[in-house]
Amino acid sequence: MPNVKPSTVLGRQLGDELRRLREAAGLTTAAAAKALDCTGGKISRIENGHVPVRTPDLVALMDAYGVSAPETRERLGALARRANRRRREGWWHQYGSVLADAYRDYIEMEDICDSIRTFQAQLVPGLLQTAEYGRAVTVASRAWHSAEEVDQFVQVRLARQERLAGERKVELWAILAEGVLRQQVGGPTVMRDQLEHLADMAEQPNITVQVLPFSRGAHSGMFGPYLLMSFPRIAAQSLVLTETPTGNIWMEQESEVARYRELFDDARTSALPPTESLGLIRRIAKEHRP
Repeated sequence: MPNVKPSTVLGRQLGDELRRLREAAGLTTAAAAKALDCTGGKISRIENGHVPVRTPDLVALMDAYGVSAPETRERLGALARRANRRRREGWWHQYGSVLADAYRDYIEMEDICDSIRTFQAQLVPGLLQTAEYGRAVTVASRAWHSAEEVDQFVQVRLARQERLAGERKVELWAILAEGVLRQQVGGPTVMRDQLEHLADMAEQPNITVQVLPFSRGAHSGMFGPYLLMSFPRIAAQSLVLTETPTGNIWMEQESEVARYRELFDDARTSALPPTESLGLIRRIAKEHRP
């Protein structure tokens, strides 16, 4: 059985929380190490997310830091369990042959987050894609070469969309540049079906879609797509993900996250209101009729 590492993103979140709690308690890493009968180096590795935190160690550290609030202890415990969960426990493990580690990390974050805010300049977000649109995007990426690999990756994308329904609905707010609606991905029929699907999804209570029209001119989102994830029930921190052709970049520093919140708020106020955006999406869908 392969040795699959725990999610480093969640581990870093937990480590950062423990570091802040240690500093608030006025303890050095050496002093904290006494609670675990270990070296200060191990405390540093825990705080950097390089090693998993066992439940007994977490309890000992919270006791040493004077963390008594039940809700805080419960939240950190839940975060530790998530951070230590092996990826093979998630539904996405069965698609391991077509998923890079970075994408598995993303799916795991998406599976536990409560809200997603995203700006897209070229593509409909994966959570809102139809199967044929997703297939066209996957083929164009040239990352997968066989038809079977493409099919599996499309299946992953569709499976991710279950987060938009059921008891664990994620709140999704997507701002799309107008070019997303006019780029003929997969041809006019695929694009028409995609836009009609996008409009239908935009009417769901947990989904907000806004369009940033060409007429707005230069705007802050021109520098590339990004995504913000929030985890209010599991972790205090939010995360930012920026996408590049060679991989994803996670940003966790509060100053970085705050900057992207500002960018999103700027895009939100510049974009058309949701109702007007919905009307524009449906009008452009008609233009894509063959």
